[in-house]
Amino acid sequence: MFVPETEIARLCELMPASGRMYIKIQNKPEQRSVLDMAFPLPWQRQKVITINFDLWQRLTQGQRDLILLRSVSWLLGVKWFKTDIYQGATAVGLVATIGEFFDGDLVGLVGAGGLTILAAMQVWRINRTPERELEADQAGIRIAGRRGYTEMEAAKHLYTGIERIAQLEGKTQLDFSQLMRCQNLKTIAGVRGQVIGNGD
Repeated sequence: MFVPETEIARLCELMPASGRMYIKIQNKPEQRSVLDMAFPLPWQRQKVITINFDLWQRLTQGQRDLILLRSVSWLLGVKWFKTDIYQGATAVGLVATIGEFFDGDLVGLVGAGGLTILAAMQVWRINRTPERELEADQAGIRIAGRRGYTEMEAAKHLYTGIERIAQLEGKTQLDFSQLMRCQNLKTIAGVRGQVIGNGD
């Protein structure tokens, strides 16, 4: 019998130390997606991954491991404040917004708030680019290498996991980002163009 609490404990052990510090895994049987995670906001110290374990258990262990490690890598890779023009603008805008709020300057508050929102939207877009998606895949594969998987095994588990999740969620086809990721992962796994079963 599949016990969510036991699987959560196993997944927490699987995560790198930084993941265990900042990421919490929760059981959410009512969600339609297999795994979900909200875009982490700068003031949120803890990031949450929610899993529908009724669907999750239909993945192989290798698929579950790689999907989780890849998700953790993506979450940990979101950086709001670093030496980048948009992250810097977000930080400056946030500080200015707070300052204008306390000064009571309505025009300044609106301007600083607008700068913060525009810069934050750009940070969100940067972290949703195909390049960031591929980087997260690579980071997940690297962590899996420290958990006993070869690069080719990890890539295969990850792309078959992506395909299997789409099936479990009732999707008739992968979106552009998923197709691109699977093609890249198949190249790493050395099985480009090969049709893989559903993992049952």
